[in-house]
Amino acid sequence: MCPLEQSLELIRRGAVDLLLENELVERIKLGRPLRVKAGFDPTAPDLHLGHTVLINKLRQFQELGHHVMFLIGDFTGMIGDPTGKNVTRKPLTREQILVNAKTYQEQVFKILDPDRTEVMFNSTWFDQMTPADFIHLAAKHTVARMLERDDFGKRYASGQPIAIHEFLYPLVQGYDSVAMRADVELGGTDQKFNLLVGRELQKHYGQPPQIVLTMPILEGLDGVQKMSKSLDNYVGIRDEPNEMFGKLMSISDNLMWRYFDLLSFRPIHEIAEWRRQIAGEGLNPRDVKFKLAEELVTRFHGVGAGQQALTAFIERFQKGVLPDDLAEVQVQSCEGRLPIARLLKDAGLVVSTSEALRLIQQGAVRIDGERIENCSLEVVAGSNHIYQVGKRRVARVLVR
Repeated sequence: MCPLEQSLELIRRGAVDLLLENELVERIKLGRPLRVKAGFDPTAPDLHLGHTVLINKLRQFQELGHHVMFLIGDFTGMIGDPTGKNVTRKPLTREQILVNAKTYQEQVFKILDPDRTEVMFNSTWFDQMTPADFIHLAAKHTVARMLERDDFGKRYASGQPIAIHEFLYPLVQGYDSVAMRADVELGGTDQKFNLLVGRELQKHYGQPPQIVLTMPILEGLDGVQKMSKSLDNYVGIRDEPNEMFGKLMSISDNLMWRYFDLLSFRPIHEIAEWRRQIAGEGLNPRDVKFKLAEELVTRFHGVGAGQQALTAFIERFQKGVLPDDLAEVQVQSCEGRLPIARLLKDAGLVVSTSEALRLIQQGAVRIDGERIENCSLEVVAGSNHIYQVGKRRVARVLVR
């Protein structure tokens, strides 16, 4: 395989859209490092693995010798990204944005090479713009084009309000690409419209239009809804090593491959070989999942942390408690929550809720290897954990 095709294979890995690939090829052939941009609004202090899908792709561009620009949207964060929202999103204050931005920088360098990463803030250029400048920027797009966005179109059709400042968001995100002279912009599939606005604005300002690369939205531990703190189906990159390892071991075998594709830096052929061995040679999927969890814990907590978490995980489950054919069970919550005793009964791990309460009081119930003592514990919908009752009754339970 020629070097160009090798580069394209790495760039395509896990991607949904690459628009336009022929333009990317022509720009690579120029022989200069490409200016690769991804923007993040620091709307919360902590990142989770869902956020790292884009950061991982930036890392791959770095490995190919390109110039990575990590944009912190301290200005756009005060507007509030309307993407995917069916109501107007409340903007954050400058003070909140700056606090969150500091923690973002600390976290992203667990993945990116700080010596090859240019951190930028879009307030650098927007704070210099006058009201007249913004009016000129707004004149470069139409209301009709804005309503082509799925979330705007649905809200308009249903009579839900759309604030004028929300129309500005795609424009200012697009102008970031002009200010940064981006060759490539990365974003989630939900950002595709905004990224294409960037292409159009670059044409207006006499620049070659950026190549757009979109990555999928990572499903959370439940394998259904997107990873989110509010849904409690997330893995935070600042989670403690044992907690991170346990959460990753709770994902389904099918979801494991999705995580390998989007989160792992292991070679594609190595992952493909594990798939083949599981399908044809009886390799235990649990052992492959160990490799994924160990890799990610090591990435965020340093050399040796992954191996230590693996050892601790095996010890928690007493090296033989987890069967090779671990049962996977789905149970239904009521209004988004489910009492622990009812969960154990509905999952078939106990005969009755009274038995469940008695066993909890006796210390015979564990969640992801940790003994629980709270009989009034309620589990939220979307959670996905390994429940163990005594030594022989164990299952992975997804709460719907």
